[in-house]
Formats: sequence, C-alpha cells, structure tokens
Amino acid sequence: MRVSEGDVEVEAPDPRDGSSEGASDAVFFNPEMELNRDLTVAVLRAYAERADDSWTDERSLTYLDAMTASGVRAARAAEAGYDVTAADVDPDAVELAEENLALNGLRGEAVQSDANILLHQDRFDVVDLDPFGTPMPFADAAVAGTRKLLCVTATDTAPLCGAHFNSGVRKYDCVPRNTDFHREMGLRVLISALSRVAARRDVAAVPICSHVTRHYARTYLELTHKATAADEALEQLGFVHHCEDCLYREHEHSRIAHPPEACPNCDSTRWSTAGPIWLGPVVEPEFVDAVAEKVTPGMGEWKRVSRLLETLGEELDTPTYYDQHRLCKQWGAPANKLETFLEDIRDAGFDASPAHYCGTCVKTDADVTEIREAAQPPLDATED
Repeated sequence: MRVSEGDVEVEAPDPRDGSSEGASDAVFFNPEMELNRDLTVAVLRAYAERADDSWTDERSLTYLDAMTASGVRAARAAEAGYDVTAADVDPDAVELAEENLALNGLRGEAVQSDANILLHQDRFDVVDLDPFGTPMPFADAAVAGTRKLLCVTATDTAPLCGAHFNSGVRKYDCVPRNTDFHREMGLRVLISALSRVAARRDVAAVPICSHVTRHYARTYLELTHKATAADEALEQLGFVHHCEDCLYREHEHSRIAHPPEACPNCDSTRWSTAGPIWLGPVVEPEFVDAVAEKVTPGMGEWKRVSRLLETLGEELDTPTYYDQHRLCKQWGAPANKLETFLEDIRDAGFDASPAHYCGTCVKTDADVTEIREAAQPPLDATED
C-alpha cells in the first residue's frame, strides 16, 4: 500500500495482513510507530544544527537505519538532509527500501547486511537501532560504528521494567524491579546498560532526549570518544531503594548498593533495590526545546509530539516519579486535580512537575511523607 508520512510517500506492507506484493512476510511496517519516527525526524533536524558547531567538514551527516524493514525511517532521514544508508538482512526489505528512496527522489543506498557486521566495518555519524525486542545484541557494534549520536528503541518492556526479572538481568546486566515507577525503571535500565557498553570502549554515552511511549522506550545518546568522559558518565550510575509498603524511595550514586536494613519512613523490611541504573538526567532541556522547534504540522503525530516534548522539557530530573492515584489509594483518599496536587507540593516549598510516563505521574524533590503533608489540606477536607 502507498503510505504518506511526514514529507515522504512510501510503499509498505499492509499491516492488516502482514504482507504485500513484492515483499516477504518478514518486511514489517508499523503505523503505530509514527510518533517515534516523527520525533526522530525532529531530533535529526535539531542535531544537524548542533553538530554544525563543531563540524568542519561540509559533507552531510551520515545516518544508518540499521534494521530498515520498509525503509520509511531511512527515507524520512534522507528527506531531513542526511546521507542515508538503509540496511537489513532481508533482501526483500533492502529492495523495498531502495524503491522508497527512489520514489521520493532521495539520495541514499540500501544494503543487505547484518547490523553487527556493518557497524564493525564502517562508521556513521548517526546510528538508529530499532529492533524487535532488546537492542543489546547490537549495542557493542553500534558504539563501535557511531561517531556522534546513537538512537535506540527497546520494545521488550517487561524485562526492562522487572516484570520478567530473569530476562531483564540477562539482557541488561542489571537488577530491574517491577515498581510503581516501572516505566521510568525500564528507561533508566536501558540507558545504564548502553552507557556501560560504551564505557568499555572508552566512550561516554549521555542521553539528550528520551521517552517512554506505549510499548517501548526510546533514547538518543550523544557519544564522546574520551576515556575521561566515559568515567564521568559512569558516575551517573547507581541504585534506587524502594519500600513496597509506604512507597518511600531513595537513591545512591555508587557501583555497590548499600540498601538500608529497613525503610527509614515506616520500618518495613519489604525493601527492594534496583540497579545499577542511570540516575542522571534522561534529557537535555535545551536540546529538547530545539527539537520542539523542528516539529512541523506536516507530521501526522505533530500535536502529540509537541505535547510530549513540552512535558519532557519541563520534567524534573529526579530518578523516579510518583503516581498520584497510587499515592491517594495508599492514603485512603480520593485524588484531586493533578495541577492542584502539584501546586500543593510547590506551595510547601518543593519543586514538582508532571511526568510524561502517564497522565497522573508526578516528579518532585519531596519524599513520600513530605508529599502527603503538602497534600494534607485537601485530604482532610474529604474526611470532614
């Protein structure tokens, strides 16, 4: 079928039957990932300007779509001005990606290659990993083959979030926990694993834009090829300790966990520790603002992308979020409006912001006791 997305038109398999003429069943097109691709284009446009500050060569930045499938992501990157390579192990996918570049009059090449082999043979300014499931089998090769920006999607949210514990430990070399902030847990597990792989090659991998949407986590990591920078990045790793009874949590920057014997807030021994996860910022607010300026009404999901970026730009960089509804259930009280809840916390002298992970998520530097004290007036009112 012919699909219009952003400023390109592509031939793609019909997702309703998993196949199309001229393409095998393995060639995959997911219309549900349009938001992901719209945001990617905005990131690429903003990053091209960012790279110009230190880039002396007049050539276009090179971009590898490492698992290109139908080639729609590659075509949109080419339309954004990148020198594109679309790669896939499936010859039908390579043929379709090549046709879609030609259909739009875009320069670029499509190659049949395993991503790990290609990334050890060549280097690209920007590499995009969007595999089915975990990206970790490709992580080392991706770091080796990336000069500047590594874009990574992970769709195996159950292992990342600790719901499939053993799988998460195996794939991400980390102890994930299925907590009330499980969406953010998954994102920080992913960034931690990628940053540790990069550090083995004396490379710092630092997130400048990240989000969790629907069934996947997505992060854009800027790479610095210096051992000292890699050391600094590793200092952002650590552990989160979480009380399963009162929802109190704390974190520590360390390579060795030092969990309390009991919860400092309620003395419960139902205390879980996750890590090493990334504890630093998951976005660079200035870059997110620059990305927001590159979102255009021609994008099919531009309104949702704009709202997401607005939230990301204002989101506090604390390592966990609270779910307002979960807290109110814990306290045995109905939830008031989220904005009122946030204002109560701010009026008590703390910082607070919405979090993009869900519509009732809150970021704050207040602990769970301080949040309850700040929200106590409306809770008292419901008891009268």
